[in-house]
Amino acid sequence: MTLGPDIDERIARAWADLRMGVPVVLSDGLVVLAVETLTQDRLADLRSMDGPLVLGVTGRRAETLNARAYDGDIARIAVPGQASLTWIQSIANPAGDLNHPMKGPLQTLRDGPAGPHRAAIALAKAARLLPATISVNVDDPSAFAATHNLTLLSAAAILRTGLSPMKLVVSARLPLEVSERGRLHVYRPEDGAEEHYAIEIDHPDRGRPVLSRLHSACFTGDLLGSLKCDCGPQLRAALAQMGAEGAGVLLYLNQEGRGIGLANKMRAYALQDQGFDTVEANHRLGFEDDERDFRIGAAILRQMGFGAVRLLTNNPEKVRMMEANGVSVVERVPLKVGQTAQNEVYLATKARKSGHLL
Repeated sequence: MTLGPDIDERIARAWADLRMGVPVVLSDGLVVLAVETLTQDRLADLRSMDGPLVLGVTGRRAETLNARAYDGDIARIAVPGQASLTWIQSIANPAGDLNHPMKGPLQTLRDGPAGPHRAAIALAKAARLLPATISVNVDDPSAFAATHNLTLLSAAAILRTGLSPMKLVVSARLPLEVSERGRLHVYRPEDGAEEHYAIEIDHPDRGRPVLSRLHSACFTGDLLGSLKCDCGPQLRAALAQMGAEGAGVLLYLNQEGRGIGLANKMRAYALQDQGFDTVEANHRLGFEDDERDFRIGAAILRQMGFGAVRLLTNNPEKVRMMEANGVSVVERVPLKVGQTAQNEVYLATKARKSGHLL
C-alpha cells in the first residue's frame, strides 16, 4: 500500500512540527527542535536525556556572535549546563544584541559530524523560522521516533538540492485593470511548500520572447503600500507595461522577504530601525543576502511553454538564473520606479551590495 507519507511528505510534516514546537528526529542520531518555538517543558525534556545540548546556528549568525564557525556555513555551540531558555533564544534572535552584546564566551564544536546540524538548520529555514536549532544525540533514533510518535528523517534527504516539480492546479480568466484578457494560473509544488502564481496577459506567442517578470511576494509593499521598498510600484508598473504591449507573463512567487518569510522580514525591519542596512540585518538574523530560489520561475515559464523572455528586472542574478535553467533572456528590460525618501538607503544598498542595476 502507498497510504503512508513519502520522503517529501515527511519533510513537509517536519516543517509543521518545528513551527509548532514539536521535535523532529534525524536518523543520523539527533533529536532536534527549532529554537524559536522551544518551550521550557521541552527544554527540560531534552536535558533529561543526559546528552550534551548543541545549539546550531548559521555561519552568518556565528559571525555576529563572534563565535568560531569551524564548519564554515554553520556553527555548533555547546549549550552551558544551566543555560536558560531566554539565553538560548537570545543566541538565535538578534533583537536584543545591542542591549546585551556579550553572550559568551561561546564554545563551538569542531569534532564530530556537522551534516545533521546543517540539515536541521535547513529545516528551520524552510519552515520560515529563525535558522537556529537545539539538539541532543540519541543512540537509537528509529526507536526513539517510534516511541514518541515523532517524524523521522535523514540529513541526506533534507539536504537534497533538487527543485520540487510544479503542478498546475487551476487556470481561470481574470479581467484586470491593465487588460481584460488576463488569466491566473496557480502552481503547487509537490513538496507541500507555498503555491506560486502566473498572471498571463492575453495569450503570448510561445514561439517568441515574452515580456516577463519574476516578482517576489511583498505583503507590505504590494498590499499595504509600504514606502520602505519599491515592490508595489514595480508590480503595478510591470503589469501596466504588459497591458500596454498587449501580452506578458508576471510570475508572483511566494518568497516573501527575499525568501525568509514575513515574520523574519519584520525582524529585519526592526534591526534596520537599530541602524543596520538590509543586508546586515539579514546576516544578523542568520540568513544570506538573498534566500530566494529563482529556479521556480524558470520551471513555471518552461511548463507554460516559454523558452525565451524579455525580463523586466534590475537584478542581474535573475538573468543568470533564467539562463542557467533553460530560459533564454534576450533582453533585460529595466524597471526603475518607486523610489521614496524612506527607501533611498535600501535601494542604494541593493545596488552596492547585491549588484542591482539602479
